[in-house]
Amino acid sequence: MPLLRVATWNINSLRLRIGLLDRLVEALRPDVICLQETKVPDELFPAEALRPLEFPHTVFRGMKGYNGVAILSRVPLAVHEIAPDWCGKGDCRHIAATLRTPRGPLELHNFYVPAGGDVPDRAENPKYGHKLDFIAETRLWFAARTGLARSILVGDLNIAPLENDVWSHRQLLDVVSHTPAEVAGLTAWMQAGFIDAVRHFVPADQKLYSWWSYRNRDWRQSDRGRRLDHIWVTPDLKPALKSQAILKDARDWPQGSDHVPVCVEMRV
Repeated sequence: MPLLRVATWNINSLRLRIGLLDRLVEALRPDVICLQETKVPDELFPAEALRPLEFPHTVFRGMKGYNGVAILSRVPLAVHEIAPDWCGKGDCRHIAATLRTPRGPLELHNFYVPAGGDVPDRAENPKYGHKLDFIAETRLWFAARTGLARSILVGDLNIAPLENDVWSHRQLLDVVSHTPAEVAGLTAWMQAGFIDAVRHFVPADQKLYSWWSYRNRDWRQSDRGRRLDHIWVTPDLKPALKSQAILKDARDWPQGSDHVPVCVEMRV
């Protein structure tokens, strides 16, 4: 049965870090790469510069300086245009595609959830309110899609939901990305139709991170990370899951992102 490797990475500027995609491809050998924070408007998307990577099927949605998502694929795909404009902002935080696989189509969603600012108070910090509204909208939309199957959701969801998805559950309870309101919202979204494909392989009592702050110079020694980057699959794909990888060494790449790539392999 054919295998499919799907990788997700918040690249934190595609044009700045495009040269690092070679390393990602060499390390993970993905069939599909989902990128977030591409920070490039569609008319300037570097399609020619990406051509040597040999991902002939590409879809993207971007804007100048902020946000932006893209999917690079060796598997034929088509843009999936059924999702709404989340929170009515038109801010390029989601792109979906249908992948053509031997056993039938796979629906793939690539998200970049709002970071939410620094203050976990909706009244004081509108960015936090936007984040909570965003994940509430996505939960309701997916919950309404009864019978959702053969679907994958990936991306920088900007929330570390489990106690061991952060370096200190107690100290980060009032830090945006691990507050109870965010965790409840993300958990409800996942339960609207998905399972956590990475935690399928790594028990919840084990520490697991995909992001380390730029502010921490000796990030590996202190290891104060958070798991902000996720891959979910619909329950029908659970038996197809084969392996997962978090490319921690990518945090040391020259001019690297503060996020590292996450990858899941499955039989399709």
